[in-house]
Amino acid sequence: MKSEIKVSTAASDLLLCRELAGGELENMKTHLDLLLLALEALTGAGSEDTLRAAEELGLTAMVGDRVALWRLRQANPQRKSSGGRKKLDVEEARSLVLIICHLATLHHSRIRRGVSLLEQMTQQHKDPTRAALLGDYIDQFSNTYQERMDEAVLPSPESLMQLAFKLLIDLLFYSTANGHRRLWLALFDQAAS
Repeated sequence: MKSEIKVSTAASDLLLCRELAGGELENMKTHLDLLLLALEALTGAGSEDTLRAAEELGLTAMVGDRVALWRLRQANPQRKSSGGRKKLDVEEARSLVLIICHLATLHHSRIRRGVSLLEQMTQQHKDPTRAALLGDYIDQFSNTYQERMDEAVLPSPESLMQLAFKLLIDLLFYSTANGHRRLWLALFDQAAS
């Protein structure tokens, strides 16, 4: 009961800042999927963990099973697809924001360790992928990204590594008490760009 009150309070924080144009919603879909991919790559949190988080948060109406989760993730226009795409609505986006932030909070220490290593390696002018945690993360992120995304949108290995590190840093902010608000506002900012 306590988590439901917390979720309903958090969901009420996620109001529409403004009306969204079609292209903006596409950008939101992409960013949410990439954050889930980064969480998977760093923590090994897969579909079962995402579904468990949805259940814990009382969001099973939005993400009730593997098929529903797969359809939400397939809404990302950069993903390989064999058919029509599901349209992501605002309620589903809110649910994914809450799930992502919940998972990030559960894995806060690992995310923080990854960001600390990234800062340390950068300050020492060393290749961050030489740190085992970051090297494994980049390998997993890159492999999964290349496996799931349309070949037409595959960036260079350097750009992909920069994206992975940016998402890792973002996840640190989203793992805090007000992470859901930060992510929601970031989605609007990113959607407009």
